[in-house]
Amino acid sequence: MSVELEQFEEKMGKSLDSLASEYTTIRAGRANPHVLDKITIDYYGQPTNLQSVANISVSEARTLVIQPWEASMVKEIEKAILVSDLGLTPNNDGKVIRLTFPELTEERRKELVKDVKKKGENAKVAIRNIRRDANDTIKKQQKANEISEDEQKDAENEIQKLTDDFVAKVDRMIDEKSKEIMTV
Repeated sequence: MSVELEQFEEKMGKSLDSLASEYTTIRAGRANPHVLDKITIDYYGQPTNLQSVANISVSEARTLVIQPWEASMVKEIEKAILVSDLGLTPNNDGKVIRLTFPELTEERRKELVKDVKKKGENAKVAIRNIRRDANDTIKKQQKANEISEDEQKDAENEIQKLTDDFVAKVDRMIDEKSKEIMTV
């Protein structure tokens, strides 16, 4: 059979990976260094991600400590955190920056769960779009007589199974992240 389904499975896997990385940036009331993944600072004229210019560690359950390699970067890092959409206020003592994560209110937790579900739905849409592309490819191959009708049906069934598996994985990820957020 000349239908290459691996490429479509790989694309679906990338959709899952993307969702997982988006979920790591959602803060659930506990200190998680990944919430800083998208923050970039101006490092000698170059936009640089925070992990490249500082050591980031969790000192307590709800406190992150950012220790820049160079003391001169403290103000720059503080400014980048303030303008980000994290909603955190950095405290600095001239050498290190501390980020304290406030307890999430019930209302905020529910908003975060909605956001988690929305991101999950977007991942499912991406997976279904990949299924559509795969089915289009299969139909083109059948029309060009590269594969038989039976092979077309088998390939379409295989793509549907893949889609169902990946959608189920997304649902599990949504449930896990929602539970994590709602746990006080």
